[in-house]
Amino acid sequence: MTRLFTESVRKGVATMSPDLPSGGEAATARAVIDESGVLVDWNEGARRLLGYTPEEVEGRPVADLLVLGGAGHPPRPSGDRWSGTLELRHRDGRTLSVWLLAHHRQRAPANGAGDWLLVTPLGGLGPRPQDDPLMRSALTMSPCATAVYDTDLRLHGINDAMADMIGLPEDRIRGLRLSEIGGKPENEEMERHLREVLASGERRDVQTYMRSGGEERAHAWLARLAPLTDDAGRVHGACVTAHDFSDQYLARERLQLVNEASVRIGSTLDVTRTAQELADVCVPALADFVSVDLLDPSQDGAEPYPRSLTAPVSLRRAAHQSVNPGSPEAVVRPGQVDVYPASSPQADSLVAGRTIVAPDDRATLAEWLGWDRRREQRIHEYGIHSSMSVPIQARGATLGVAVLTRFRRPDPFTADDVLLAEEVTARAAVCIDNARRFSRERETALALQRSLLPRTLPLTAALEAASRYLPAARAGVGGDWFDVIPLSGMRVAMVVGDVVGHGIQASATMGRLRTAVRTLADIDLAPDELLTHLDDLVVRLSAEAGQDGTTGEVGATCLYAVYDPISRRCTIARAGHPPPVMMTPGARPRQIKLPAGPPLGLGGLPFESAVVDLPEGTVLGLYTDGLIESRERDVGASHQLLCDALSGSRGSSLNEACDRILHALLPACGVADDVALLLARTYGLPASQVTTWDIPADPALVAAIRKQVVGQLDTWHLSEAAFTVELVVSELVTNAIRYGDHPIRLRLIHDATTLICEVSDASHTAPHLRRARTFDEGGRGLLLVAQLTQRWGSRHTPDGKTIWAELPLTYE
Repeated sequence: MTRLFTESVRKGVATMSPDLPSGGEAATARAVIDESGVLVDWNEGARRLLGYTPEEVEGRPVADLLVLGGAGHPPRPSGDRWSGTLELRHRDGRTLSVWLLAHHRQRAPANGAGDWLLVTPLGGLGPRPQDDPLMRSALTMSPCATAVYDTDLRLHGINDAMADMIGLPEDRIRGLRLSEIGGKPENEEMERHLREVLASGERRDVQTYMRSGGEERAHAWLARLAPLTDDAGRVHGACVTAHDFSDQYLARERLQLVNEASVRIGSTLDVTRTAQELADVCVPALADFVSVDLLDPSQDGAEPYPRSLTAPVSLRRAAHQSVNPGSPEAVVRPGQVDVYPASSPQADSLVAGRTIVAPDDRATLAEWLGWDRRREQRIHEYGIHSSMSVPIQARGATLGVAVLTRFRRPDPFTADDVLLAEEVTARAAVCIDNARRFSRERETALALQRSLLPRTLPLTAALEAASRYLPAARAGVGGDWFDVIPLSGMRVAMVVGDVVGHGIQASATMGRLRTAVRTLADIDLAPDELLTHLDDLVVRLSAEAGQDGTTGEVGATCLYAVYDPISRRCTIARAGHPPPVMMTPGARPRQIKLPAGPPLGLGGLPFESAVVDLPEGTVLGLYTDGLIESRERDVGASHQLLCDALSGSRGSSLNEACDRILHALLPACGVADDVALLLARTYGLPASQVTTWDIPADPALVAAIRKQVVGQLDTWHLSEAAFTVELVVSELVTNAIRYGDHPIRLRLIHDATTLICEVSDASHTAPHLRRARTFDEGGRGLLLVAQLTQRWGSRHTPDGKTIWAELPLTYE
């Protein structure tokens, strides 16, 4: 059939009239009229038709060429295209009835200016199509809309299908060019393709999406352009066949939109961002304006989202998007709550639990718009003609509603549009629900984490401290923790740890480890011994997790340091944790070299302590690995940044130093892992506030010792505490002489609020408090000490043990 069609075309081309005007412009009468009705362009074809030269008519009103009837004024076209017969005045005085085709051309969208193009064919193109063998063969054998153009791109003939598509009869447009028939940029583009086909002699397929003729709805067209040649291969014209593939085109567009939605929606676990992504995907592919309104989760501990709803419904605007910049159609701004009554599409859709399409907003929503004048004004102002409300539902719960409206696109929503909107919204609903679930879990874990961390750091005579904790931006809170623990003898313990993992489980494990550290610190274990006991605990937690079967192995790192303000020494041990940094007065910050130590949970491996001298005023920095690990730089560079930031904060408060360090090392968009930072500035206790005596092993000398203690209290201006201190010293010294081993030493330490009595001996046997019976002569000593002091206890030392007691100083 294709070969027969080609042969027919070749024979038909050979029969074209040799008198066909070739030169292009003479075959069509063309004129251009501006918005004020003045002729601005006049071609040779128009001169041949009416006899006027361009110099005679250009710049004159077009009404001068019209023979006006009883109406007294020319017709006013509506729309962008007009066709009809007008009575025109020839230069020699004759009146000609001329069929004209007029196109309105927009030239300046900013101010709406444009002009009108008027065309009419002049004939002289050879025999009529019904008498032309070329057209007779082509139109008979072509199953689709077909048009034939000559080498000047003038229409030679069309079949009935093409005439129906164009919306104009053939005898009216024969001899016009494609751009003159359509008058749209798409037609000019198609004419360019035709010209290239004529020049190259090669076929071409062109896809376009446009409205044809007087249709209100655009169609997708596949235009197949083919050159028409004679037996010698010379091109004498071109054939255009048009195929409507709107169904395939729209199906492809829908598939592309669904694919785009799967990629763009849910890029983060943020509810607002996900809602905005839903609106962005639907505009302009599916609607001209989209609003996403969500229900606020329940705060009373019940189901976070209701299974069913009743009107009126309160919704919070999560996001909206429009083809107009700034979304001027929106009545509600993001974050605001609005109430939707029963007559609104939002409430109706949520109550019904299905998509509701309003083909005519003004008629269908009259009751609601009468109640909400603001929306009525916006609908009238922007010409909103149809809307579609799609409930956002996931896992059996209703989360909110998405409302899609159209005002720029003339076509209403179709059943296919409803299916597409429901598919995209369903994907977004799951992402929104995931984001809210993550947010709730994150808030719960964060609340647990903050409740397990110290709310304030204790004020001690040994040091001042400041801290910061930042949860991970995406992974959620983890198991990072820090603590400052006062110990006996004015010493202070500092600890920073990190539990592997994130979420509630990691926070709960962190709480157990922090409690264990405080308990072990209370019995004054050395740092390496404390980490050994903590390692045993983590091993047991891992075993419990393995038996449970719900979690993986438990792992953690920890750094434990004890600072003594009297000796100004700090004993530090670490278990797989980054080493601290220190900045002594007048020196640059540096990292403290420590034995590495294995992470907690491996079991059976030893830990080692290191002793570091810290001059008074030294700033010690303890942190977790989230502070120094980064994708943009290595750990060495992070350590250098940390030291630089710490050096730059010299002379500032510790809180300012914390902020400076975080700003220097962490990105503004959030951290990938938890960060815990603890800074401490050390103080030293003057030697004048500490006194030590060596105690002979003679009970008879206890009285003399009490006298020396009272004298020292007088020196310190603490005579008001002498009676209590005498009793405590007498009891502790007597017990050491009776039950301890030599050497025995008594030490008094005081600061502004506390007086500490310490008695040390070489025995490793620790005393314990017991309740004396009525007739027992002994056993009341430690009970008496416990009643007279604020705290008391014992700690083991490398040479034995120390019994200590703290008395509060409430005297002036």
